[in-house]
Amino acid sequence: MEFNVRRLAADAGTFLSRAVQFTEEKFGQAEKTELDAHLETLLSRAESTKHWTEKIMKQTEVLLQPNPNVRMEEFLYEMLDKKVPMRANNHELLGECMIDSGHEFGPGTAYGSALIKCGETEKLLGSAEKEFIQSSAINFLTPFRNFIEGDFKTLLKERKLLQNKRLDLDAAKNRVKKARAADTRSAELNSSPPLGEEYVAHFSYMLSFLHVRWLKAETELRIAQSEFDRQAEITRLLLEGISSTHAHHLRCLNDFVDAQAAYYAQCYQYMVNLQKQLGSFPSTFSNNNQPAGSSSASISVPTAQPAASLPAPPPSQTSPALNELRSTSGTRKARVLYDYDAASSSELSLLADEVITVSSVPGMDSDWLMGQRGNQKGKVPITYLELLN
Repeated sequence: MEFNVRRLAADAGTFLSRAVQFTEEKFGQAEKTELDAHLETLLSRAESTKHWTEKIMKQTEVLLQPNPNVRMEEFLYEMLDKKVPMRANNHELLGECMIDSGHEFGPGTAYGSALIKCGETEKLLGSAEKEFIQSSAINFLTPFRNFIEGDFKTLLKERKLLQNKRLDLDAAKNRVKKARAADTRSAELNSSPPLGEEYVAHFSYMLSFLHVRWLKAETELRIAQSEFDRQAEITRLLLEGISSTHAHHLRCLNDFVDAQAAYYAQCYQYMVNLQKQLGSFPSTFSNNNQPAGSSSASISVPTAQPAASLPAPPPSQTSPALNELRSTSGTRKARVLYDYDAASSSELSLLADEVITVSSVPGMDSDWLMGQRGNQKGKVPITYLELLN
């Protein structure tokens, strides 16, 4: 208990000395030991690294999870060291909705089948998004967070220790300065001491005490200077490690960009495949009211048609007329049911109610026929045609 009390008293004295030194420095009443320029540059660089790392982390988290409520919930689960429950993302919820509505309208109808295909693709997009978020969290956010919560905290601890050693050094310098002034004054008085033997004895003892105090202050200054230099070197080595941190974060950034590229490429491939699957469905009609000067590559808008004027569903692939056309490899006349804008140079654009010549080409997809109008020739979707007798 006695040791603890003494240690507590010593710590309190050190803390009080540092507080006095810091206050006097703020009011310009005490000298302050300045750090060398290189160390100040390293400290500024570390602060900048910490500042921008935190901002990049925050914005990346917003990108990966835009919903702030979900982010807060995930943070609470992480603080409680519990596993975050799995939940469907927006793509998966939309996919489920589309699939359910497609089954409700009937998988045998063009619209119902298209909804089911779109829903399945949306679920694939949702799965790809989850993989991208997980990969980004592991390869990008985790290293950044480890720097903020690990390396930088260690750096702050050593920096604070350096600040304390500097205050101790400056306090020791002030004590030496005061002891030197007192010793100089005592030397002047010693050269002409006052009269009286008893007084001279006491006066000589006081001068000896001041000299000893000056020697003790000099010793404390050397110790404080040594500890400060040692701590400055430790802090400098840690700060120079920021370069290695930058190199590591650069590799993490490359991993994040690669994950983004793979994610968007995968999503693009899913949508291209969906476009091909929907190419045989009459889901997109040309807009008859579209201005003549508009681009042909723009998305066409369906024209409203009365329900009674819609043609009957096109013949299925197992209809006798279609089977006969494929078996004979001949040609046949077909009436166009809907307007169709060619999506590529290999396809033929169609106008509703026109009659064209169609034929079956070996190796062609079962949902398409080869159409011909005069000298124009190209693929046409079967669902837009009605074979004529």
